[in-house]
Amino acid sequence: MAGTKKLIGPFRQVVSMTGLSLKGAISDTELTVISDAGILITDGNVNAIGKFSRLLNNFKETDTEIVHLEGDHVCLPGLVDAHTHICYGGSRAKDYALRNSGKTYLEIAKAGGGIWDTVTQTRKATKDKLAEHTVNLAKRHLKNGTTTLEVKSGYGLSIDEELKMLYAIKEANEILPVDLIPTCLAAHMLPKDYKGSEEDYLAEIGNLLFPKLREEDLTHRIDAFIEENAFSAEQIGPYFKKAREMGFDITVHADQFSTGGSKVAIQFDALSADHLEASTQKEIGLLAKSNVIATALPGASLGLGCNFTPARKILDAGGALAIASDHNPGSAPMGDLLTQAALLGAFEKLSHAEVLAGITFRAAAALNLSDRGLLAKGYLADLVIFRTSDYSEILYHQGNLKPCMVWKNGELIFDRQKD
Repeated sequence: MAGTKKLIGPFRQVVSMTGLSLKGAISDTELTVISDAGILITDGNVNAIGKFSRLLNNFKETDTEIVHLEGDHVCLPGLVDAHTHICYGGSRAKDYALRNSGKTYLEIAKAGGGIWDTVTQTRKATKDKLAEHTVNLAKRHLKNGTTTLEVKSGYGLSIDEELKMLYAIKEANEILPVDLIPTCLAAHMLPKDYKGSEEDYLAEIGNLLFPKLREEDLTHRIDAFIEENAFSAEQIGPYFKKAREMGFDITVHADQFSTGGSKVAIQFDALSADHLEASTQKEIGLLAKSNVIATALPGASLGLGCNFTPARKILDAGGALAIASDHNPGSAPMGDLLTQAALLGAFEKLSHAEVLAGITFRAAAALNLSDRGLLAKGYLADLVIFRTSDYSEILYHQGNLKPCMVWKNGELIFDRQKD
């Protein structure tokens, strides 16, 4: 075999996430768990997974680099966080205190806090400062096992400021070993300093910003917040139609406080509908019949003190469930995907298989990425490794069992012993 080769192992267990359905419930008995395993990597991709002793015997006399692990280790695919807002300026600690004192998210927003507060602080920040902040937060995610991280704009809310954010995300991506997947969320809310209507603003973004995004290849994804204090389903229709015509993928902030957004996601064949805390059985049934990935954001539920996404009902109805952190300065400041996924699993009674699927291959599908989220021949060699003998320990410790190593594209990018 040509190319640079590495053999890593032995692992007590490799949980490959192969052979599982994209939609519906999954039992733990369906997981493929390979014992005493090794992973052969060629040019950044998985080449083979099998018994370490056999792979070692086949390749020890070749130019393959042997990475021999001492002690018990479990390997999962690199985690995929399909919804974050980690490019921003300032802090919203005051909002958090107000919520805990009884104020609602919408009340705080109407009083000048909320998203607009972060917009104001983000506009004051330079592109380089935003890139630096994004890098620092992404590194934190990396140490917790996330190798692919979606990052939204949406705190600029003007042509120039949205471009500044997307340039910052691009700059951060060029620095980091992890993959940042940019998304344009210019339709986060109507800017308070905008003189026209919601329809005028959306038309301006579509006509002036969308071509720039295409021209400079800043993103392939368009998002919008459909909610009482943002945009209505009727207002967002022409905006998404324009995005579709220009070849963008669509994702939607849907059904967070009221329903309606998930229907729009289905109408425009969005990759995902994210939040869904307010979804009823009607919305759940419609999502389950569609190809839209339902993305639960437990970090927002924890940050706001509200109900979780009805994950169990979505799975039982036959829907596809991803789980993301929603890491943002307002409603979801924790930003720890594994902890949040474990807690969602406990409250919604999800199997370990369903939780792990939600932060690996199902999350990759929400980003339209077919080359990761599994450990199988031809997939990216994105590995997150835990020092334990049984994969069930990972969720059992609810985020306190941290990865000891993270590999990206076949390269060791984080080793806790050397950090």
